[in-house]
Amino acid sequence: MSHLLWGSKETLRNLLCELVSWDSRTLTDGERNFAYRLRDKLYEIEYFQQNPNYVSLHEVDLGRNYVTAFYRNPKVKDTVVLISHFDTVQTEEYGDLEPLAFYPEELTKALRTRKAELPNEACDDLESGEYLFGRGTMDMKMGLALHMSIIEKAIFEQWPINLILLTVPDEEVNSSGMRAAVSGLVQMRDEYDLFYKLFLNGEPSFSQKPGDSKSYIYSGTMGKIMPAALFYGKETHVGEPFKGITAPYISSFLTQLMEWNTLFREKDLGETTPLPVALQQKDLKSQYSTQTPYRSVALYNVFVMKRSASDIMNLFEKVAQEAAAACNASYKTLCQREQLNGVGEIQVLRYEKLVVYAEQKLGKRLVEEIKNEVKENFHWDEREKSLRIADKLLIQCQELAPAIVILFAPPYYPPVNTSHDPLIIDSIKKIKKMANKISMDINHIHYFNGVCDLSYVHYNNHDDGWSAFERNTPVWGETYNIPFKDMMKLQAPVFNVGPFGKDAHQRTERLHIESAFVQTPMMIECLLKNMFTDANTI
Repeated sequence: MSHLLWGSKETLRNLLCELVSWDSRTLTDGERNFAYRLRDKLYEIEYFQQNPNYVSLHEVDLGRNYVTAFYRNPKVKDTVVLISHFDTVQTEEYGDLEPLAFYPEELTKALRTRKAELPNEACDDLESGEYLFGRGTMDMKMGLALHMSIIEKAIFEQWPINLILLTVPDEEVNSSGMRAAVSGLVQMRDEYDLFYKLFLNGEPSFSQKPGDSKSYIYSGTMGKIMPAALFYGKETHVGEPFKGITAPYISSFLTQLMEWNTLFREKDLGETTPLPVALQQKDLKSQYSTQTPYRSVALYNVFVMKRSASDIMNLFEKVAQEAAAACNASYKTLCQREQLNGVGEIQVLRYEKLVVYAEQKLGKRLVEEIKNEVKENFHWDEREKSLRIADKLLIQCQELAPAIVILFAPPYYPPVNTSHDPLIIDSIKKIKKMANKISMDINHIHYFNGVCDLSYVHYNNHDDGWSAFERNTPVWGETYNIPFKDMMKLQAPVFNVGPFGKDAHQRTERLHIESAFVQTPMMIECLLKNMFTDANTI
């Protein structure tokens, strides 16, 4: 190889724009085709032409693949895995500019004629000329472009370290790509006798508040888990409201207690999780009628730092019992006022207990048939299927109602933090030293404040902390899995170093040009060379 394809800021920018132009919205043909286009792009590097088996596509699901590109130095075992995702969220919010959403140069130019439509901060950034707009520029095609350029440079300079570029689909919905890649990483480690030294992600640096222009590096990521509930009341005609109890009435008590509940707040290393909120609340009536809604569902978002799925289920059950007690008290007062007997007290039961009850009543075979019927509905995603399985089972066990069935719905991202690892501590020092030389403001955060594929490596909950998730997630098994045991085999520290940008998942998503094409490449090179070069030469 006589020259670098992506060794300058101009060629790196061209690479980014090409990757962004490959529309890869989650669950579209673009996402399915992206892996093949990327494989062809990587083959432009002479090393991969000579070693074509070092670029591989690996099946995930639904016709999607994750991609690995392996730079192998057979003299060493130390290996860094460069992690990114190539799917993006949808683009409807661009309106009539949607055809330009995946063409950063053209979109940025077009937005200059639409300044009045932009928020003040986005307008200022546009006028500054320091940002490139477009879907996927920040989140996270730039991370992939950076990893492609760094593996090319390692090959060109024959670095004494192994690099695995790993880029996956479906980070934005269920992280199906990364969950599938975990076992593949274990297999690569064993096949090539590698020692994983670091898992390096390229998610972008997010501003911590409006107007924040600092760049951040992250030595961990918050976890995310989704407690969910099925509310089952008693149906009636609206003309006879006291003969039933509506599910929305029951659900209102739990949602009020779950939203912003400080019981779920965690603090670690001076940082704090956002408080829980409801992500969805709806009844399950398929059409309008004068029958009251007696079945409804809700999903709640909970961030975690150290708590396991078992910890969260215990807390959720406690809150659900408080909600049921409050609902029962309110309902009792109503019945006394109206001189009614009522339809009974609301009880709380975990999904796992509902399954045991249903199997005893219906038999295991019928319960499995009910589950499979729901799982085979391709119109429902994993969250809807989870809720519908609980619903179908409780319909067959209505004697348990009125009730709140508590469960988990996918996805689940375990928390990870390696801030105290000596390699991470040393790497942070080196990056800050380098940043200081170029007058760059870089700051360290212990937990990435969003979902991140790093959640699926360095899992160290060696007890049965995940068992509550398995037992209380209705789609666990064929439809949704987390490879906990293989995750525990990937114990290298984690780090996230990516470019600065703003407004991910918004119409004004944009990437800071200097950060992306100058500063972050320097940081990543500094970080990796620190692993095999004397510290005084960095």
